Amino acid sequence: MKTLLRILPITCVALFLTVFLTSCELVGDIFKTGVWTGVILVVLGIGVVIWLVSRLFGGGRN
Repeated sequence: MKTLLRILPITCVALFLTVFLTSCELVGDIFKTGVWTGVILVVLGIGVVIWLVSRLFGGGRN
């Protein structure tokens, strides 16, 4: 009986996820998140490079 009580919540969660989350939708959401994360990182990286170049060549001196 104790084993059944330990397995039942896991089974309910798995059943819930199977019914309400389709794999295609999940993969699509993960892909969209990855794309936007990549875009943000590239923009930040370009900004840091531009800032460093401007500091190296006297753009930031008073």
